[in-house]
Amino acid sequence: MPTVTKTTTALLAAALLAALAGCGSGSDHKDEALGTKQAAPPAVAKKAPPQGLPGMPPVLDPKDAYAADRPNALQPAVKNFLPRVYVPNTNSNTVSVIDPATYKVIQTIPVGHQPQHVVPSWDMKTLWVNNDLGDSLTAIDPATGKVGRTVQVSDPYNLYFTPNGKYAVVMASMDRELVFRDPVTLNRAKTVPVTCAGVNHADFSMDGRYFIVSCEFSGELLKVDTEQMKVVGQQKLPFSGAMPQDVKMSPDGKTFYIADMMAHGMWILDGDKFGTPTLLPTGKGCHGLYISRDSKEMYISNRGEGTISIFDFTKNKLTKKWELPDGGSPDMGGVSADGKVLWLSGRYNAEVYAIDTTTGKELARIPVGSGPHGLAVYPQPGRYSLGHTGIFR
Repeated sequence: MPTVTKTTTALLAAALLAALAGCGSGSDHKDEALGTKQAAPPAVAKKAPPQGLPGMPPVLDPKDAYAADRPNALQPAVKNFLPRVYVPNTNSNTVSVIDPATYKVIQTIPVGHQPQHVVPSWDMKTLWVNNDLGDSLTAIDPATGKVGRTVQVSDPYNLYFTPNGKYAVVMASMDRELVFRDPVTLNRAKTVPVTCAGVNHADFSMDGRYFIVSCEFSGELLKVDTEQMKVVGQQKLPFSGAMPQDVKMSPDGKTFYIADMMAHGMWILDGDKFGTPTLLPTGKGCHGLYISRDSKEMYISNRGEGTISIFDFTKNKLTKKWELPDGGSPDMGGVSADGKVLWLSGRYNAEVYAIDTTTGKELARIPVGSGPHGLAVYPQPGRYSLGHTGIFR
C-alpha cells in the first residue's frame, strides 16, 4: 500500500473541491457542452375558462353574447327567407302576416286555439306557432310562408331551445311543467314538474349551463340546470303581487333582467349568484325586453301606459322613454334585421306598432286580429335560436 503523505492529502482535497465546484455554477456550461438544458421550473397552472354546455356553438365574444346579431348579418340558411312579421292573434286563432316593406297584412293563417307566440326553431329553418289551449304547435316554412305540420303538444304557452340544440323546452304554464322534448319530432324526453305557477319566459346564461325562468302567477323565479334538466334554485320576488314576464340576459352575461307587469319595472338579477334582485321602475305594465343590434341598448315595452323605455347597458340606467302618439298596449315583438325598426304587438288594441329605433317615432300602426301577442320578426341575424319570439346568439 502506498504511503500517504501530507502532499498527497492536500492534492486530494484540492481535487475534491474542484469536483464540488463543477456541480455548482459550472454545470450550466457542462450542460451546454453536452447539448442539453436544465429543466425549467414548472409553469404556474392558469385557471381554465369555464366550459360551456357540451355541444353548444362556441361563444363568439365573451364580452357580448349578441355579437352574432349585428345588422343584416344573416346566416346562409335564412338569408333568402321572405322578410315578414308573423303575428299570433290569441282571440282570433289566426296568424297575421305583415309585409314590413309596405306595413300591410298580406295573409291571415288559421291555426289552433289561442296562439301565444311564434317561435324560430334552433336551426332557424322553421317557425312554430304555440297554440296554447289547442295543445299543439303549427309549423310555418319561412322560406315560402306556407303552413306545414301540426304536432300535438300539451299546453305550449311558450317554447325555447337549449343552446346546443339538443332539446326544445316547452313552458307548460297551466300544467306546471318544464317539458324537454326532441327539437324535431317534439317527442317528450323529460318532464320537470315545478311548484311555481305560470312558467312563461326564460333566457340562458352565456355558457348555456343554466337558464332563468319567470313564473307569472306566483311571482317567482326558477334557476334550471340545462344539462341535468333540474331546478336548482327558486325564489319569491320581493314585491307583493309580482307578475314577472319576459327575461333577457345582458350582453356581458353578468346580469339577467326580468320584466314585471305588476311591479311596473324590471328586476335586475345576478344569475350566477341567484340572490335577491332589485327593481328598476320603467313604466306601467312592463312586459317585453329586446336588445338593439349594436348590443348597447334594450327596448322595454310598458304595456299598461303605451310607452317604450330605453335602457343603456354602458350607463346602466334608463335614458329615454318613447310614447305612442295615440296610446296603445305595446307587448311582445322583435327588432328588424337591419336594426332600424322595433315591432311590437298591441295586445288590447288589435294592432301592431312599427317604431323607429333611432327617433322613437311611430312609423305605422297596423290592424290585425284580436289579442295579438308574441309576434316574430323574420328572418333575423344570429347563428342559432334560443326560442321565444327570437333570442339569437
